[in-house]
Amino acid sequence: MKKALIVSLVVLFPFCFSYAQDDTAHFRRIEQVNGYIEKFYVEQPDYKKITEKAVSTMLAELDPHSMYIAAKDVQRTNEGLQANFEGVGISFQIVDDTISVTDVIVGGPSEHVGLLIGDKLLMVDDTVATFKGVNNNFVFRHLRGKKGTEVRLKVKRNGLDTPLEFKIIRDKVPIYSIDTYFMLDNEVGYIRLARFARTSHQELRTAISSLKKSGMKRLIFDLRGNGGGYLDIAVAVANEFLDAHRLVVYTMGEKSPRQNFVSRRGGSYTSGPLVILIDEYSASASEIVSGAVQDWDRGILVGRRSFGKGLVQRMFEIYDGAQIRLTTARYYTPSGRCIQKPYDQGTDVYNQDLQRRYERNELVNADSINYPDSLKYKTSQGRVVYGGGGIMPDLFVPMDTLRLSDYFLSLRSAGVFNTFALSWADAHRHDTLYKDFNSFVLNYDSLAVAKAFADFAATKNVSSSDVKGEWVASWMNDQARKSVTDSTNSIHASDYESYLSQLLSNPGFLESLHAKAKSEDMRRERINKHSDVYMGYLIKALIARNLFGIEYYYRVMRDNDEALQKAIKAVKQIDK
Repeated sequence: MKKALIVSLVVLFPFCFSYAQDDTAHFRRIEQVNGYIEKFYVEQPDYKKITEKAVSTMLAELDPHSMYIAAKDVQRTNEGLQANFEGVGISFQIVDDTISVTDVIVGGPSEHVGLLIGDKLLMVDDTVATFKGVNNNFVFRHLRGKKGTEVRLKVKRNGLDTPLEFKIIRDKVPIYSIDTYFMLDNEVGYIRLARFARTSHQELRTAISSLKKSGMKRLIFDLRGNGGGYLDIAVAVANEFLDAHRLVVYTMGEKSPRQNFVSRRGGSYTSGPLVILIDEYSASASEIVSGAVQDWDRGILVGRRSFGKGLVQRMFEIYDGAQIRLTTARYYTPSGRCIQKPYDQGTDVYNQDLQRRYERNELVNADSINYPDSLKYKTSQGRVVYGGGGIMPDLFVPMDTLRLSDYFLSLRSAGVFNTFALSWADAHRHDTLYKDFNSFVLNYDSLAVAKAFADFAATKNVSSSDVKGEWVASWMNDQARKSVTDSTNSIHASDYESYLSQLLSNPGFLESLHAKAKSEDMRRERINKHSDVYMGYLIKALIARNLFGIEYYYRVMRDNDEALQKAIKAVKQIDK
């Protein structure tokens, strides 16, 4: 007989019956239901499935960040925060049922045997790798594996008629959490941290040391889009910017007494001008670092209000290899701020917070964000800051909504940017005009590439003309809805057909439509021009990434990055 559901729950939560008797009554309810299932259910239940669903639901009811991870998903879920994984060490992109190598990880097995960016996988061992429906799972299943095992690859390399064959011995593949670092000019350094992983602290020290040797006197630390990671790594990262004996963060929960985390001596950048970039996707560990820097007035935060995750999770192992991430405490910045946004209305509402921020205009106008006085705190120098729902930067940079033209959205939805960039890079990979990044910048013909891009998009059935005029139908539908629901509307009808009939007989309709069209055309022309400039940078950056690596994506995009440009201006105004 399968283990009963209640037995499984007791194994998963061995401490559940140590609670007060009123609490254990809830677990007796589960036991009673399970008894009925055991005795009367029509067939033998799948207890593994039932238990996993029950535990997942139980944790989800606690808060949005407590979660159950099945044994089969543990490695994949935690991989991004580890120092390495076991495999061949490539990044890839699937285009037209073909797996293309987009990056070869430095220090990994593929680099050692000579695999290159742009190579296309034809076979993995004895399995054909080009077929309709090939997906990420196929790549993971065939290329990842235990250290010391062999995998044979046959690849097509541009410029060669004969496929190349490689024998790769799987090994530990390093995972880097710093996407890139480089000098923006002769004194301003830039570092972009993607996540707070096990190696992040040492990577940061290495980056700072390298930039100092290049003449860095001022630093921009980019945490935009960084969803967090390990608490202790966040403390270690903050330590690089703060004087010794500064409180970085403290944690506290009903069953977790207050624990202070304090900076130590030896930070590698404790005095130079510092700007940290954050946005609505900067969360958790990112907020610990930015909150500490802001509370100690160590630097300036530039960007938009951060995500608002102030809950601390601990990992607990389950008997079958599964894990649970359980929230055990809240964390507080040095001034005492808890920046966790509310989650009392459930996970679904919680997950819609960023959409509500957009609808409330909070991503484009800082004045749209309202903080009650009860959440007011002060930094070490007496500046007012607020808790609750994220960390507000010192210098607000609105979201650039003008770049999102209808044409851009259609292109992005169809995946045209990535496929074109990879195709163009493949076609020019061995061109001497683009032998290195400096040559690429010097010889890149933006107008010719823009034309080639538009022609390529048309082959994918995406054209800028396809989206013209769509606003007319949208506007008329909006007016129709108003006519049906608003009794004060000048035209009131019970349905759309009646509305349209009255509208077409209205002598003022064509005049108002003409005025609306003129206004809409002017607005769209402004958006399209702005979006076209952004698309030009994006295409160039994606091509550079495919030719030279991820670092060069950011080198290209820097000039079209408003937040980064404001950060550069701000860091130069800070007195040394």
